[in-house]
Amino acid sequence: MNTKLSLSQTKILTFTTRFNDTRSGLDRRSSISPTLSSKPVYSGELKAAKETARIEPSNTKNASIQDSFFSKIAINYLSKNLQDAAGISSSSKSTDYDRLVDTATRVARNFDTKQQHEFVLSSLDRALPTVISSLIKMAFPPSKLSRELFALFTTISFVWLVGPSEVRETEVNGRKEKSVVYIEKCRFLEQSNCVGMCTHICKIPSQIFIKNSLGMPIYMEPDFNDLSCKMMFGREPPEIEDDPAMKQPCFEFCKSNKSYGVKH
Repeated sequence: MNTKLSLSQTKILTFTTRFNDTRSGLDRRSSISPTLSSKPVYSGELKAAKETARIEPSNTKNASIQDSFFSKIAINYLSKNLQDAAGISSSSKSTDYDRLVDTATRVARNFDTKQQHEFVLSSLDRALPTVISSLIKMAFPPSKLSRELFALFTTISFVWLVGPSEVRETEVNGRKEKSVVYIEKCRFLEQSNCVGMCTHICKIPSQIFIKNSLGMPIYMEPDFNDLSCKMMFGREPPEIEDDPAMKQPCFEFCKSNKSYGVKH
């Protein structure tokens, strides 16, 4: 019997063999089910703390933010005020948001939490002169209208600092009003990846400044699971030691914790 194959038959056989090998490879790969865990691992000091965070580090910056010329001026102005208040300088060669985060990180690295609050408050006082803050305080005493105006102004004017946000409705004394600002993903928390910096460089001093200098109580409630934050105008915050944010452990991927040895 003649078993010699023609050229066309050889090609068909070769193709069939490769196709089957490819399918077998795919079948082998499809049988492997990768398991990805979003469970964070905390630093040694915080392992005993209650585990609440469930997010992975973000390697991409908030892509929706394109800083305008005026936004960059505001960012650099705030960064310079914080540097002057703390008597430090930034090592970042950038002139935008990275420098602000670097400055905040150096403050967190070199000073205790009380000093951090004081430096941020001092930088905010430099940014907003007392004359202007006093006028705002007198013109907009706490009321439904003023709370809603504060919320609206925040969403319009501070995208460069915290990222995009929106006004949401809430209920105060049985009446509905739009005085809550919801930040979908806080720019500062996202880029710092640090619970301690969020709490002591942003949240607590901001609450104190807005209440004391502008006359408006405010409670900021960050969500460390999805990096969002609620700013509730007109609501008194709890005492610092009772604030849930103070009991939140930082993340294993915390840039400050790893790179600068910041203590939370």
